[in-house]
Amino acid sequence: MSRIPRERTNPAGKRPGKTGRAGKDAPAVEPLNIVHGALPSREVILRFIADHPQKASKRELAKAFGLKGDSRVELKQMLQELEQEGMLQKNRKSLIRPGALPPVTVLDITTRDKDGDLIGRPAEWPEDQGVAPAVAIRQQSPAGRQGKGKAPVAGLGDRILAKIFPAVDRGGPAYTARIIKVIDRRRGASMGVFRTAPGGGGRLLPIERRGEEMVIDPDFTGGATDGDLVEVEIARLGRFGLPRAKVLSIVGSVGSEKAISMIAIHAHGIPHVFPPAVIAEAEAAKPATMSHREDWRDVPLITIDPADAKDHDDAVYAELDPSPDNPGGVIVTVAIADVSWYVRPNSPLDREALKRGNSVYFPDRVVPMLPERISNDLCSLKEGVDRPALAVRMSFSGEGRKVGHIFHRIMMKSAAKLSYQQAQAAIDGKPDDQTGPMLEPILKPLWHAYEVMKRGRDRRQPLELDMPERKILLKPDGTVDRVVVPPRLDAHKLIEEMMIQANVCAAETLEKKRQPLIYRIHDGPTLAKQEILREFLGTLGISLAKGGNMRANNFNGILAKADGTPHQTMVSEMVLRSQSQAIYGPENIGHFGLNLMKYAHFTSPIRRYADLIVHRALVGSLGFGEGGITPDEEAALDDIAAEISTFERRAMAAERETVDRLIAHHLSGRVGEEFAGRVSGVTKSGLFVALPDYGADGFVPISTLGTDYFIYDEAHQALSGERTGLGYRLGDSVTVKLAEAIPLAGALRFEMVSEGREMPAAVRSFHKAGRRDRGQVRKKPGTRPPRGRH
Repeated sequence: MSRIPRERTNPAGKRPGKTGRAGKDAPAVEPLNIVHGALPSREVILRFIADHPQKASKRELAKAFGLKGDSRVELKQMLQELEQEGMLQKNRKSLIRPGALPPVTVLDITTRDKDGDLIGRPAEWPEDQGVAPAVAIRQQSPAGRQGKGKAPVAGLGDRILAKIFPAVDRGGPAYTARIIKVIDRRRGASMGVFRTAPGGGGRLLPIERRGEEMVIDPDFTGGATDGDLVEVEIARLGRFGLPRAKVLSIVGSVGSEKAISMIAIHAHGIPHVFPPAVIAEAEAAKPATMSHREDWRDVPLITIDPADAKDHDDAVYAELDPSPDNPGGVIVTVAIADVSWYVRPNSPLDREALKRGNSVYFPDRVVPMLPERISNDLCSLKEGVDRPALAVRMSFSGEGRKVGHIFHRIMMKSAAKLSYQQAQAAIDGKPDDQTGPMLEPILKPLWHAYEVMKRGRDRRQPLELDMPERKILLKPDGTVDRVVVPPRLDAHKLIEEMMIQANVCAAETLEKKRQPLIYRIHDGPTLAKQEILREFLGTLGISLAKGGNMRANNFNGILAKADGTPHQTMVSEMVLRSQSQAIYGPENIGHFGLNLMKYAHFTSPIRRYADLIVHRALVGSLGFGEGGITPDEEAALDDIAAEISTFERRAMAAERETVDRLIAHHLSGRVGEEFAGRVSGVTKSGLFVALPDYGADGFVPISTLGTDYFIYDEAHQALSGERTGLGYRLGDSVTVKLAEAIPLAGALRFEMVSEGREMPAAVRSFHKAGRRDRGQVRKKPGTRPPRGRH
């Protein structure tokens, strides 16, 4: 399930040293020796960026050091080298030290220090970077900066967008922060499991590791019974003893999906109740008018979605291009729900949508970005109903090259609502009563257009990492029934490619109009990650070219070499780990994984705020009438991109943790049973083993592997016995016994049943060479295996 972090450095990216309050006990900070107009050394550059994160762009660095002409070119080369070596990393416009906080960060205010000042931590922080650094919050005077306006004031439990500065006081938190705005004021509620106590009342057992147990008096149980997941508020805090709480609501049994998803919602601070003003605005909304719209209600656009989809924000149609200038070409039309008509800038609906950033999907629950009146009704492209949309008509040559496109603001009427399976079955020769009449005029032209577009995709060669996605099917009581891997159909690929091309058109159009926008950007792997992958691939006899100019097709070549070999899954895992995470940003660096120079999310405005911003930018720049982007929004794009990138990571973490908890609860009654698994991770502390049949993984502590001394070999991704030469590598098929399942923590602990296999000669020579400095780990008799959430 959740993984034990690897060896970690100081979270602030600083070397450990003396601490103390500012003054004579604080370590002296040597001032930078800056020679104006002279190219600084690498050490000076790194120190300057650490001390001045707000001035860490290439332009600001050149300005700070007074560099011009050739010196600016040399500076750019130096920064690229530092980035490739892993000494710096990109963060939208700026450069930061690895492990450092970006200049603008979303923080959760979690506690106070001994002086009563607020302390926050990043709302989202990668597990492999250790404990999130503490940040001291600087509250401004009520008059604000320079005495103008009102300064935002925050309190405990609030989520804020903050400007980050290095701390001057080296004895306290590594950073200080100035509040830009308060994103969410969280009410003082806690969640936990109710346990009855003798004589009435009960105790609240917290669901968070740092949570505190509370006493619930008999009058304040709210009807909760033993084992219920409840939400409470503190009724009384005393100087002595445990806090006393009052039950506000009963979420349900701890084992139900509803309760488990609520744990994730609460733990990550995901807004899940729409304020009355937002509901009122949604209910008062009227159907869109024909103002500034073309009438496309006769165009047979259709929606193709999952069978259980409730909102439909994209529709497609394709035909042969009649132009004699484009022989063999096709015209593909993609229509997207016009959410910008209903959700206007700075309205209650807009502010709530930005606070959420995106819809969050759990196995049997959706926390939507917009109320159902908007998402499932007025904006959803329902079959046979007039609906407003933004449409793009794209022309492709017979070779799959896009030769032109044009946007329209339209009124449409969906000709049909189909599921992926239904559309695919019709193409495969099994049409039903609905798809039969539309097979020749609608479905076959769509599939032909996809075949044409696929030629262009094959030439572009995006990263082809085909990792199976598992879906949890639930019983009526909300517990897990089974885990399945839905088949990947051509119908899925058709819609995916058409949406990708529509997103490209949005970015290209807005760039041509010189309109500020939010891009979907994906940086290539850092040189440091490439080197780790190169060393690993070398152990399998697969080469990876050196240099900073890697493209997606380089990785496709690696995957092709491993295809059909015993190492296929292992290589796919390592290639995936080497990739950066896609984010949103107002400055374009391209999309590495898709191998595209211009890319912006446009096709899902019902569930993603980034797409809504792009819609507004198109409406405004193309003169499409009401609902365009405002100057205030354009000025805030950097902050908006930072927020929605954070909220996307928040949603992914909540969804993953919910699945972890559901599977742990599902398996909690099978402790002692054996399962077929695969080694999915190798660390100095032990092995992670995935259970393919359940979409879950757990941990095998190294202390339980056997009596041999086990040595960690990072290059080979192996743990192997020093005496026997037997061990385990990433990707190995193994049998494990479930030793412990902790549902609330979403954690599984295994014991290894399979004996280790003989390690390759290269691993054995690694032992003999005595290169233990790379990480020898010995089994320590009597060591207690890790418990709880790892």
